[in-house]
Amino acid sequence: MKKEQTIIKFDNIKDLLYHSANTYADNIAFTTKIKNGKEVEYINHTYTNLLEDINYFGTSLYKLGLQGKRSAVVGHNCYEWAVAHLSNLLGGIVSVPLDKGLQIGELEDSLIRSEVEAIVFDEKLKDVISEIKASGKTNIKHFICFSKVPGFLYFYDLIDDGKKAIEAGYSEYINYKVNPSAMSILLFTSGTTSKSKAVMLNQNGIATNIYDMQLVETFYSTDVNIAFLPYHHIFGSTGMLVMLASGMKTVFPDGLRYIQQNLKEYKVSVFVGVPILIDKMYSTIMKEVEKQGKTGLINFMIKLSNFLLKLHIDIRRKVFKQLIDALGGNMRFVISGGAPLDKRVGKWFNSIAMDKNVIEGYNNFGIDTVQGYGLTETSPVISAENDTCVKEGSVGIPMGSLDVKINNKDANGIGEIIVKGPNVMLGYYKNEEQTNEVLKDGWFHTGDLGYIDDDGYLFITGRQKDLIVLKNGKKVFPEELEILINRLDEVEECFVYGLPDAQDSNDVKVSVEVVYNETVTKSKYPNATEQELKDIIWNEIKEINKTLPMYKYIKHLVLTKEPLIKTTTNKIKRNEELKKIIELEG
Repeated sequence: MKKEQTIIKFDNIKDLLYHSANTYADNIAFTTKIKNGKEVEYINHTYTNLLEDINYFGTSLYKLGLQGKRSAVVGHNCYEWAVAHLSNLLGGIVSVPLDKGLQIGELEDSLIRSEVEAIVFDEKLKDVISEIKASGKTNIKHFICFSKVPGFLYFYDLIDDGKKAIEAGYSEYINYKVNPSAMSILLFTSGTTSKSKAVMLNQNGIATNIYDMQLVETFYSTDVNIAFLPYHHIFGSTGMLVMLASGMKTVFPDGLRYIQQNLKEYKVSVFVGVPILIDKMYSTIMKEVEKQGKTGLINFMIKLSNFLLKLHIDIRRKVFKQLIDALGGNMRFVISGGAPLDKRVGKWFNSIAMDKNVIEGYNNFGIDTVQGYGLTETSPVISAENDTCVKEGSVGIPMGSLDVKINNKDANGIGEIIVKGPNVMLGYYKNEEQTNEVLKDGWFHTGDLGYIDDDGYLFITGRQKDLIVLKNGKKVFPEELEILINRLDEVEECFVYGLPDAQDSNDVKVSVEVVYNETVTKSKYPNATEQELKDIIWNEIKEINKTLPMYKYIKHLVLTKEPLIKTTTNKIKRNEELKKIIELEG
């Protein structure tokens, strides 16, 4: 039986990390894998090492004149990324995490808009950064690379320089006192319908969110987490801090195709990932079970173990050891967050609603599986499930430090979700108009629609901006229909929208663009023409219609094999996609 950990509330990240360094000094905070041909080396960074490197690097940033300035971090998840970001936070340097997948124009624009004077980056981005440096359009004075690359400052040289400065008596960085209320992170949204907005977050909001998450979920200092979600994403970076606050070890994946290998290699016990991957891992296991002809046996054992569980006898991990071994053998806790739609996974903004069969599947094997809801603007988590707080279709109960209510409810109790509390952003940087649109009397208007049931559980129904309003006043949530259509085998992804009705100019008809799965369709219908495929999918949609109220009927289908236009975080750019459809259809 693992001992429950003491949870302390902090109002800033510096105090949190110093506490972790003192409490878990010799625990491993991060493990880095170094490959040299066939040779593999693992470098362990203890909590003591981490704090030392943060102070060394931060000291060098101060010596470069960056105190009170802004510094960007861009690259893949790695130890250096964490140190660079945390050095900013502990020294009052505004950290600007950026998506490494941005096109050069978008990246340069973000660097200009955020007014950064330094950038710390991945070697893989050296050519892009070189172009940006050569253009001279940014205000960047210091270009720092994780690796030793000619023409740029070297990350570990600055570590060494900072160490020497501290040993010589320089203490300005170490002695800096963090202002918990000041802007500490400038984080760009993905911009699904408009130009990305720069969200201003403070440390009190993030620290409060970490505290709330620790109260809701169970983390141990003996846990091992694999950093799959990108650190430039708020869920990824706040998640990293939750792990550090809990004293656990974080490792880095080699890539999507190696994820199951890495789970075993590092004995991962906590997995925070996107639904599509969580679903895929589960499907892989169940396909192997089916292949071995053990489906009936597994189902019987599930029924037996669930019966015994009601008697407070838990045999799940023993009975299903072989299945757990397929996930590395140590997996105990899966958190779903920050991801795109999948066949059996619903998503609304950053809200995650995984397929109940997948959730139940993991839980049946003795692996706790939870999901939650949040936004960049709320640092990020608004609500979350835990093993004692689960209700099908919901995203859990709101965090303890937040007030959450439903604004402008309709007859069904559905309205806009609004949030108030320390987690809420300071506003959008240099965008007073858009800030005032979403921040009213201290309440953040999420733009998400949903309801809260009598037990306090939050349910998400869609995005306010995406809502299709019919002539008769009825409302259709595109996401609701997208979930149903995405479950069809022939469908890769889809986009539901309102199209002006040719028979009634005052009304709209519910329409869908379907991207068909070429692999599945070629296998099932090898000789079918595109029109025949369209007819097949249309007939399946008609069957879906039979399960819906008439006003929600899908009345128009566009079939394509071209992927939907999306952001780098795989959110559909609805305005652009709709514009494309209108142009194609004349």
